[in-house]
Amino acid sequence: MSVKKIGIVVGSLRKGSYNKAIGKYLQNHAPEGVSLEMVEIGHLSLYNQDYDESGEPAEYAPFREQIKSFDGIIFITPEYNRSVPGVLKNAIDVASRPYGSSAWDGKPALVISSSISDQSGFGAHHHLRQTLAYLNMPTLAQPEVYIANVQNIFNEDGALQKEESGQFLQKVLSAYLDFANKQG
Repeated sequence: MSVKKIGIVVGSLRKGSYNKAIGKYLQNHAPEGVSLEMVEIGHLSLYNQDYDESGEPAEYAPFREQIKSFDGIIFITPEYNRSVPGVLKNAIDVASRPYGSSAWDGKPALVISSSISDQSGFGAHHHLRQTLAYLNMPTLAQPEVYIANVQNIFNEDGALQKEESGQFLQKVLSAYLDFANKQG
């Protein structure tokens, strides 16, 4: 299988999100023949298992179908309280339900975490990896991508400030695409 269509799920809704800037940078540096598509998650109603039996919000089915359409997923997340933001966890839950029908199943994943501190989203990164293991998403192990002091790498307008960081992200994308192509 040749990976051609990759979803980018960003765990930040903030207009000036550094995580969105990372995603856009990757989009702009995708190799020929590979499409990277940003996935909107801010519109999803909070998941409630009662929906599985009584009818679900209208936005769930199209979101699940969108996730199913991808050959792989790149998760880019900030850290909130040593874990992933609630909006990201909600999106993961929505697409993993109803039980036994996960849209995430088997999709190769990449995790990128970032922070405006020196800790680089370590807690969020590892919590997300635990969830992805349960969801049967093989996840690139190396290189691990923890971006500390992200505000020094991308500015508020999303422009790259450090070329060596851009080169690193391009190498990570290449490693992920090689890994994803070996899955399946």
